[in-house]
Amino acid sequence: MGLVLVLPVLLRDTLTHAADSTFAIPQSFAAAEPITPIPPAPEIDPLKLALGERLFTDTRLSRGGTFSCSTCHDVRTNGADSEVHDKDADGLEIPLNTTTVFNAVLNFRLNWEGNIRTLEAQAAAAFENPGFMGTSIEEVLGKLRTDAEMNELFNHIYGHGPDRDSLLDAIASYERSLLTPGSRFDLWLRGDATALSADEQNGYKLFKSLGCISCHQGVNIGGNLFQRHGIFRPLAAAKPEILRVPSLRNVATTPPYFHDGSAPTLNDAVRRMATAQLNRTLTDQQADLIVAFLRSLTGTYRGVPVIAATR
Repeated sequence: MGLVLVLPVLLRDTLTHAADSTFAIPQSFAAAEPITPIPPAPEIDPLKLALGERLFTDTRLSRGGTFSCSTCHDVRTNGADSEVHDKDADGLEIPLNTTTVFNAVLNFRLNWEGNIRTLEAQAAAAFENPGFMGTSIEEVLGKLRTDAEMNELFNHIYGHGPDRDSLLDAIASYERSLLTPGSRFDLWLRGDATALSADEQNGYKLFKSLGCISCHQGVNIGGNLFQRHGIFRPLAAAKPEILRVPSLRNVATTPPYFHDGSAPTLNDAVRRMATAQLNRTLTDQQADLIVAFLRSLTGTYRGVPVIAATR
């Protein structure tokens, strides 16, 4: 997952217009702050969730049956992995660093370029893009229809066997559940004054006063506008020039950073962002305080803290 902080190019579809327009984000009582806590997960049929999770981890859904959605988006760790660049169905490096699937539903667009609007469309693109799963929806459905147990599950949940809409709905429904509430910062927002240390609170104040908050705000601490990177100095790979602002949720667990994966550590990413996007050179103390704040953004999945992936 990449860390990017830049001046906004286009602000639109704010917090009430997430990647899934049916996902309502409630008002937080911490209305005075530009960041709001992660809301509870939506109510979804448990059987549909279970089916979606099985599909998400099913290697049969890729060309050659060698990997699944979870190969690059491991929810046992950070919802992504630790690679600079993952490899596609042909073993070639994917140009952009993999973003986390955690809290993806809270973004107003998906992908680094923000060219996909819904989780269903994202799943379809992953199947049909030769650079990802390298297959097609029809090929996937053909495999599922020969599986008696899968047919039974689809019939029980949807009233018919696997088809395009039900396949994508099951996967998207599972992905809507991949929220990570309970970060110490969210606890602080909800009124627990002891949840953050003095350094973490000072890091948050600095994050706001330096202008980081202009792009990284809202429920996902990003994900709700587009930006151009490299305003004052080059930041990372020149293309794509305009990106969707990534979420900073769980950012301490998602190295390497930026769309090209060129920043190995959070401290390095913060310093490079300050020079490239804010024309500021941070002191060691300033960088350490901002990193301390960013580490407080790590939430929990199924009651367990999100952790970094290992190579």
